[in-house]
Amino acid sequence: MTSVAAESHQEQLWNARYEANIAPVTELCDALQEARPDQRVAYVDPAHDVDECRIIALFSNVGEIDPSGFVTAGDEQAATRLLGVHWQLGLRPSYVMPWNVHPWFTPGEPNGRLAPAQIEAGLRPLVKLLTLVPRASALVAHGTEAHRLADQLQKAQGHMLYKRGFGIHKVRSLSGRSFAGSPARQEQWLLESAKAYGESMKRCGLPIGGR
Repeated sequence: MTSVAAESHQEQLWNARYEANIAPVTELCDALQEARPDQRVAYVDPAHDVDECRIIALFSNVGEIDPSGFVTAGDEQAATRLLGVHWQLGLRPSYVMPWNVHPWFTPGEPNGRLAPAQIEAGLRPLVKLLTLVPRASALVAHGTEAHRLADQLQKAQGHMLYKRGFGIHKVRSLSGRSFAGSPARQEQWLLESAKAYGESMKRCGLPIGGR
């Protein structure tokens, strides 16, 4: 019964990806996939909201596209870690928009370390995403590849970011070998992520702990 219920819930999410609160991002994903029909682009879970979005969560290479078809922070442990950080701060999903540095995935071929050209190819989609979420004024970049794309964004769109009062925070990826370390180090990395999101919330005028 649990399995059937989970599948039903997943189908509901999938069928809601063209709802008004997320449709512009879904349409962007469709356009990116049409540009590369041999590859797949992960959609954004309809729990997120283009009008409410204040923060972009930018993820580095996460290997394979998640079976759900939606953007995730990486493996199941990474998703759980990020959810824990957001829950601790009272950061609702509607206030965050997740996105991948390189939106495209080749079926059956997990992405390896992203080449500079792949990171650069992610710039235009990221800029387009920012036009769809005009209330967003912060970005949290998870991992080295996300840090590099954030640097490119600042270089290419510095004036736009300045006008929006946009802040960028760089933290560690929460997934896989990037998060391998002693329990003490992992706790420190989680605290750094929490600090980045907390500072982003303050920039956006969101109350810490408010749910």
